[in-house]
Amino acid sequence: MKKQLFVTTFCSLLLAGYGCSSPQANDAVQDLTQYVDPYIGSGGHGHVFVGANVPYGLVQLGPSSIPQEWDWTSGYHISDSTVIGFPHMHLSGTGIGDLHDITLMPVVGEVTYARGVESDQTSGLWSYSDRSKEVVKPGYYATHLLRYDVDVELTATKRVGFHKYTFNQKENAAVVFDLQNGGCWDSPTKAYINKVGEKTIEGYRYSSGWATDQRVFFVAEFSEPITSLDVIVDRGEAVADKGEGKIIYARANVDAQKPVYVKVALSPTSIENAKLNMQTELPGWDFEGTIAQADQAWEKALGKINMEASSDKTKKIFYTALYHTMVAPSEFCDVNGDYYGADHQMHNGEGYKSYTTMSCWDTYRSAHPLMSIIHPEMMKDMMWAFVNIYKQQGKLPVWHLMGCETDCMVGNPGVIIVADGLNKGYIEDTETAFEALKNSVMLDDRGQDIRKQYGFIPYDKMKESVANDMEYAIADGAVALAAKKLGKTEDYEYFFKRSRSYMNFFDKELGFMRGRGTKGEFHEPFNPFASTHRDDDYCEGNAWQYTFLTPHDFEGLVECFGSKENLVKKMDELFVAEAKLDGAHTSPDISGLIGQYAHGNEPSHHTIYMYALAGEPWKCADKVREVLSTLYFDGEAGLSGNEDVGQMSAWYVMSALGFYQAEPASARYWFGSPLFDEVALTLPAGEFKVVAENNSAENRYIQRVWLNGEEYRKPYLEHSLVMQGGELRFEMGAEPALWYDGE
Repeated sequence: MKKQLFVTTFCSLLLAGYGCSSPQANDAVQDLTQYVDPYIGSGGHGHVFVGANVPYGLVQLGPSSIPQEWDWTSGYHISDSTVIGFPHMHLSGTGIGDLHDITLMPVVGEVTYARGVESDQTSGLWSYSDRSKEVVKPGYYATHLLRYDVDVELTATKRVGFHKYTFNQKENAAVVFDLQNGGCWDSPTKAYINKVGEKTIEGYRYSSGWATDQRVFFVAEFSEPITSLDVIVDRGEAVADKGEGKIIYARANVDAQKPVYVKVALSPTSIENAKLNMQTELPGWDFEGTIAQADQAWEKALGKINMEASSDKTKKIFYTALYHTMVAPSEFCDVNGDYYGADHQMHNGEGYKSYTTMSCWDTYRSAHPLMSIIHPEMMKDMMWAFVNIYKQQGKLPVWHLMGCETDCMVGNPGVIIVADGLNKGYIEDTETAFEALKNSVMLDDRGQDIRKQYGFIPYDKMKESVANDMEYAIADGAVALAAKKLGKTEDYEYFFKRSRSYMNFFDKELGFMRGRGTKGEFHEPFNPFASTHRDDDYCEGNAWQYTFLTPHDFEGLVECFGSKENLVKKMDELFVAEAKLDGAHTSPDISGLIGQYAHGNEPSHHTIYMYALAGEPWKCADKVREVLSTLYFDGEAGLSGNEDVGQMSAWYVMSALGFYQAEPASARYWFGSPLFDEVALTLPAGEFKVVAENNSAENRYIQRVWLNGEEYRKPYLEHSLVMQGGELRFEMGAEPALWYDGE
């Protein structure tokens, strides 16, 4: 849905009586939310959340559709207007579906209590959404349900979803609580609902899916009395007021003569804490005020980066990307600090916040480094959450969701995030953090025992052997950097040596990383263009992409190729190779191809910046600008792959600023090519301004750099220098230049 339609529709809804005052709420500020288009990434394979939320909130309230397929992992796809209801929790940009917990659906008349199928509207609760009346902006969602002739508006705080239903057909109106249906791979194991007053319903939903032991407690308050509550348990006959079982629907019959408001507070720990979350975050019934507060929360968050651009289109792409980086991780604790731990026990954070939705394999590359710059106030809690998970489950998170370890994807990505936080000074108890790092990479699970035995992971011992080993090597490199910072020389030497296990895969004759067996033989047959999704030596990639997956050890990769010149030549070949994939079951994640560079998936994300490490920054600038200008755009399919919980967008934000953390956990950012003439980052120490003089599409090459008025002769910038505030000034030009001193 285009911006023009978005604006027009929003205004028409205001005139039609939706009563949203959020556009006026920020007259005194910049109104950055106007540039956010949540539809970007809702088409293609973007898998983004579309609905109402606030930055890093537990509640992500929006529609879910009938399909439980890959492109519907967020519950929403622009191609499909079916709505089964409005769940309070969603994922954004993932490749696996879960959540969609505590679904409400306004209905009129008799209905079938099921998800249903699109070929038969009477098969379930579902309705078509009138997309011509759909509105979505940060903190606000609205649509019209055609089947029931109901206008729906949604907003949220961190832990409370706020619904407004305007029934145009007044008779036999109700709000149905659906405690059966979750997202894609999720299934209920136990549910409970109870009417505890004339306006209040409480309950919980336990489920198993991607998160194998998921628990969500809730309290719902209605603005008007519930005339009756009909509870359907495990497909049985309706009973009044209360029920417990595996599959539960509950029909809250209401007087619909005026709009019906419903507030739903969530808790990961208890019904009592859900009540407390409600009382603390949303005690009143000011719907328009809540919209305005959500808008203000997003304004504050987006205002961490202020940029000027001649094109509203450019602003839209940038601020939508920044918005997407702040959907998750989600706060996973109650207002009193209680949370559901990785040991499946209830705890109190004692002054710290717990988090969930940690897509670490994706986010260690850009999303967490970006967070470490613009959200330093979160880092103490974030690092505590990671280390605390280690204490409770015996290892740092891999892909943590709702208190559960999914072990999704390869390597030890949580290790990299914690090492990065340690090296940037965001961890006070560095000894416990290092213990977490060291012990996590010394475990024998997930192929690490095989790696210890052979010095690498052979293809005849484990699927995705190259990917697993190379990601483990990156984590070892991160531990080595942390050990070096703490003066642990023996640990540094051990983990640095182990971080070079990837060298076992390098075929000097062909110039590719290849699977290798227990006898030392390379895996045959070999085709660098070949891909068999999750069933070959690589993970969501092929030999072309994985050959360059050594961001922690550029010099080691140079050793493999024999010289920088040979490595650069191979990189040049990467970008001009035929953009094809061979095989009957290729990975859909290998997307956003420039040659064989695959921007749509994370293993490629650092590769462009290796040109800067190689001393040819102009090639880095060329490719950065190409990706920024061709693989991100203001349309529903405006992402080249899954959003991946903020990673795809974080790459854009960081690269647009002109610098990128190419080396994991290094605490330094390599220069690329700044997209904007002027950007200001709001930091605790003051403003950090990035200025690009003579900047344009043609003048994309850095000629000279100044930091706080003094010429700067390094190709990278330390994190500590950024956080001190000041001014970074680039002189841009049309001719390639080597402007920094060699290392």
